[in-house]
Amino acid sequence: MNRQTRTLVVLLVAVVTSSVASFAVYKAITRIPVRRVEIATQHAVVAASAMPLGTRLTPKSVKLVDWPERTPITGGFATVDAVVDRGLVAPVDENEPITESKLAPKEAGAGLPPAISPGMRAMSIKVNEVIGVAGFVVPGTRVDVLVTLTRGGNKDDSFSRVVVEDVRVLTAGTRYDQDKAKKEGKPIPSTVVTLMVTPQDSERIALAQTEGQLMLSLRNPLDTKNADTRGVWTKSLFGAPPPAATATHKAPVVALVAPVPAPSVYTVETIRAAKRADEVVK
Repeated sequence: MNRQTRTLVVLLVAVVTSSVASFAVYKAITRIPVRRVEIATQHAVVAASAMPLGTRLTPKSVKLVDWPERTPITGGFATVDAVVDRGLVAPVDENEPITESKLAPKEAGAGLPPAISPGMRAMSIKVNEVIGVAGFVVPGTRVDVLVTLTRGGNKDDSFSRVVVEDVRVLTAGTRYDQDKAKKEGKPIPSTVVTLMVTPQDSERIALAQTEGQLMLSLRNPLDTKNADTRGVWTKSLFGAPPPAATATHKAPVVALVAPVPAPSVYTVETIRAAKRADEVVK
């Protein structure tokens, strides 16, 4: 047996030995029983599917799951009967825990009224895709309400200004639109937007909606500072006009007078008989 053959045999034996050893280790590991750590759990009520604001909870809309006992849910529930027939005051996602802060009182029922904070009012305004900021005005967002007024039907004498600032959107679209969209699997059209405002702001919006055209502007929810604006007139869109002259201060008047051209002078050489002479002609 030459040297090359011996080397090949050694390599083959090494490969076979390592393969057998690896297989033996794998089988030994798979035979080790799985040790499960027992964790103390308790029941928690969670949403069986995503539900919008105002939904009345039923035994089919929620379910019980095991929840670690060491990290209890603040304000959570351990039984389904404790949440049945109560309305949601905030939208929930699938498998999201149901807590007391997301439910209306037991006697309040379901729908929109329980979601209105004390001292506030719910007011709906008619919108379209432009007024509704291209569909980005959804429940939970905050908006400013603007109005554009035209005095005497003259578009050159229009005025636009913010009426109410930092308003929370309760719902987008009517209840009929929402139910129809869910059945057909289509996006919810936002023909109506319901806002939560103070009684004073509801009066301002009602008058603005009657006298002019409303517009919504979407704002960052973390931006709670009110903007100090005075509105804008049509005449001031391209800058303010120059101030008019008064009796005490008049702008200097510069007269533009065309210069009078000087008369042209010509010299003519005349010959009379044998005499030459130069004559000036104007």
